[in-house]
Amino acid sequence: MSNVSVIGLGSMGAAIARVLLQNGYRVTVWNRSSAKAEPLIKEGAILAPSAASAISASHVSIICVSDYKTSYGILDTEEVKPALAGRILVQLSTGSPQQARDNEAWAREHDAEYLDGAIAASPPQMGKPDATIFTSGSITAFQQSEPYLKCLAGNVPYLGEQVSAASSTELAFLSYLFGSYLGFFHAARILESDGLRVDAFGSMIAHVSQVVGDVIKYESEVIQTETYDNPQSSVNMCMTTVELLMEQAREAGINNAFPVFAQGLFKKALDAGYGHEELGALIKVMR
Repeated sequence: MSNVSVIGLGSMGAAIARVLLQNGYRVTVWNRSSAKAEPLIKEGAILAPSAASAISASHVSIICVSDYKTSYGILDTEEVKPALAGRILVQLSTGSPQQARDNEAWAREHDAEYLDGAIAASPPQMGKPDATIFTSGSITAFQQSEPYLKCLAGNVPYLGEQVSAASSTELAFLSYLFGSYLGFFHAARILESDGLRVDAFGSMIAHVSQVVGDVIKYESEVIQTETYDNPQSSVNMCMTTVELLMEQAREAGINNAFPVFAQGLFKKALDAGYGHEELGALIKVMR
């Protein structure tokens, strides 16, 4: 039976520990509040008396707390630092790309192999095929922690030794997601203003999600190759839609913050002479 340690037993950390237990691993846990460990102990987890002893108990330790500041508060102590030497530290706490770089440097100072991970799933999704954990950093750390991570998520892409890649990829994904949220919430107000059902529209979006994905894939290729001069959807063409969104908001008397934001970017692109280029040319304004 392989040993693995989990530090941090909030909703996500507890879900991680539980999935590892269900997959037959010997799991040592530690949390500042030991009460959170009690349900896991009943399921077979071993409670360590300290963070240092939790790390000492396993070759691979997974830390999942609220943020990197909290993580440092646990790990950057005179008791814990000696225990890190020769071990694998998998960081699944929330952090920025620069924090990942800093954390890797800190781990190396203490002779630990470091893997940065970003979870794109909720606690109930852990252990399921559609859960994703982006990873980057030490290839050694990835290879030795991969069995644990792959039982936590069906999709565990390793993005290379550039340790910031996982955090940057997660933030890019969240940027896309939150942009979609804002567009959808404005869409909901359009529908409400005409007495139409929002849930029916949501179902329709679910059915066409593959088409939307194909469009995004196309624009990503345009941006990567800088080929804007043979547009399928030009900035000029799409500006017509933005103007219609502005007109509808005015006519219906609804909040226009979303179309106003879009209009500002499109106007800058038109002023820069990108009107006849592919819509992806908007990124040149954002650069």
